[in-house]
Amino acid sequence: ALALTVLAPVVAGAQSPFDSLRFRSIGPAALGGRIHDVEGVPGDPFTLYVATASGGLWKTTNKGTTWTPIFENQKVATFGDVAIYEGDPRILYVGTGEQNNRQSTSWGNGVYKSTDAGATWTHLGLKDSQAIARLRVHPTNCDTVYAAVLGPSYNDHPERGVFKSTDGG
Repeated sequence: ALALTVLAPVVAGAQSPFDSLRFRSIGPAALGGRIHDVEGVPGDPFTLYVATASGGLWKTTNKGTTWTPIFENQKVATFGDVAIYEGDPRILYVGTGEQNNRQSTSWGNGVYKSTDAGATWTHLGLKDSQAIARLRVHPTNCDTVYAAVLGPSYNDHPERGVFKSTDGG
C-alpha cells in the first residue's frame, strides 16, 4: 500500500515545529568522519575504542555517552586498526595509517602498544609502513602479534606484507 502525505501550507505567523531548531557544529564532514575500526572489550559492554581515518583514537567507558581522545599526544592521528588482547583488555595495539587509499588518505607511522588501556603508548616500529590495515593478537599470548601492512600505495616497499612479532613488538 502506498501512503501519501500532504503537507498543509504554512500560514503566515503560524509556529513551525522547525522554528526551534538551531545550527550546531557536529564536526568535520568532508575528511574527518571516516571510522576504520570499532572494538569492544570482551565482557565489558561499557568500553569501546573507535579508530578514525584522520580524527584520532577515541575511548568510551559508558557505552558511548561520552568519548575521550586517547592518542592526541602522538605524532599521528590516523588509524587502520585496533586490537585488544583477550587475556588482559588493558593491552592494546594500534596500527596507524588509513588503509583505504583515496585522495585524502592520511599516512601513519607504524604500530603502537599500550599496557594501560590507552593512557600511555609505546611506538613499536614499522615507521615507514604508511598504512596498517589489520592487527591480530594471539588469544593466549599477548606478545604474538600479526600486522597486515599496506605500505606505500604505488610502489614496492620493504614495509609491505604480513609481519609477525613474538616479543610484543
